[in-house]
Amino acid sequence: MFLTNKPNHNFSSVLNHVNNTYNQVICSGASVIVIHNDSIVLEEYIGKQSNKNDARIVKADTQFHVASVRKSYIGFAVAYAVYYGYIENIDDPVLKYLPEFDQTSWKDTTIRHLLTHTHGLHQKEKTVFREYPAGQNWTYRQVGIDALTQIVKKTTSKTVSDIIHELVFNPLCFYESNWYAHKHEKLVDVILRYNGDGDWKTSDSTEGDKMNMYVSTRELAYWGYLHLKQGKIDGKQIVPKEIIQLATSVQSPTAIDQDLPQNGFLWFVKDLPAKKSEIGAGVPKGSYQILGYTGVTLLVIPQENLVAVRMFNSFGSPEGYDYLSDVRSFGDTVMNCVQNISIEV
Repeated sequence: MFLTNKPNHNFSSVLNHVNNTYNQVICSGASVIVIHNDSIVLEEYIGKQSNKNDARIVKADTQFHVASVRKSYIGFAVAYAVYYGYIENIDDPVLKYLPEFDQTSWKDTTIRHLLTHTHGLHQKEKTVFREYPAGQNWTYRQVGIDALTQIVKKTTSKTVSDIIHELVFNPLCFYESNWYAHKHEKLVDVILRYNGDGDWKTSDSTEGDKMNMYVSTRELAYWGYLHLKQGKIDGKQIVPKEIIQLATSVQSPTAIDQDLPQNGFLWFVKDLPAKKSEIGAGVPKGSYQILGYTGVTLLVIPQENLVAVRMFNSFGSPEGYDYLSDVRSFGDTVMNCVQNISIEV
């Protein structure tokens, strides 16, 4: 996949926004890409890959730790399993596919609940327990993601990584997106809030089930662009459009409080106005976004034929930094730029 660069000064405020965030969070490097009307209109790299004196500067081939942005790849793998019939229905109970799970705590929990963060389960050490009835609230918990990756592997006999490489990475020649057991020179250091930060965990699994995924800025933007184009690139249907449509349309239970975040297959989707949405108020309906604890954001706005990506190698929010407000304003800033272009035309 290759898109031409057509820099547009109208998107300079997006770069300013990224620079402002870069100066607020604890990081050493950042980057930003905006694709608009099938061209790269903004692409900038900031800082270095670590705090070391001899650190490599951030470049186009630098790979950032994307944290929970990896869930968009997991959501894709689940959509693949649904499309090809490995999973019969997302309203099937989890216990149908993973009967070895505790029958009491997992009772009445469906795959839809896992995909939309409405399962109501929590896990401490190895014990899973229920916080609230499935489908009655929204909570961002890792236990649901782990179950989804297990369901994918059990039903398809493939790992998330296998599916993504087969359908996307290999056909599109993505060589800067992967799950890594070991560091190499193009991977950023993740800058922790303090030494020994207990929230930071690494893994040597390369199956796509753990939080050790690194992606270059451009390839994350291209991943968003693949979704924007519903799987069709350069005139060829790389991925069945139905997989993309499943992943990026609202799947949240209809009974859920409408002010809670709305999700597709793990993507945040803009639908009805929701007070707790993580997508900016100015971003139009039908847009979707995925976020990572390292500050990484991928926003797709189909109505404007646009993809925006920002990358940081931070971890978590330092004191005084309002993450939710910042990520919402990132999307709103992108939309302001598009609207300014419309006014000029």
